[in-house]
Amino acid sequence: MATLLARDVDEELVRLLKQQAKAHNRSAEAEHRAILEAALRSGKDAFLARAQRMVEATKGRDLGDSAELIREDRDRGHAP
Repeated sequence: MATLLARDVDEELVRLLKQQAKAHNRSAEAEHRAILEAALRSGKDAFLARAQRMVEATKGRDLGDSAELIREDRDRGHAP
């Protein structure tokens, strides 16, 4: 395992980290690891779950040609 050192962390963030760690019955270091894990690893899983829900919600629908929708928006002055 690697070691991670975070310097110049705002005192309020450290206080909030310790408070959250206490609420979860773990050390501040363990809480820090849990936060990093949730932020960095679950993002892909959460995205895939949302994407799958969208696929299911639009299954069987004729969604049309996206190029035509973009052209209509541009013609109305809603260019990206």
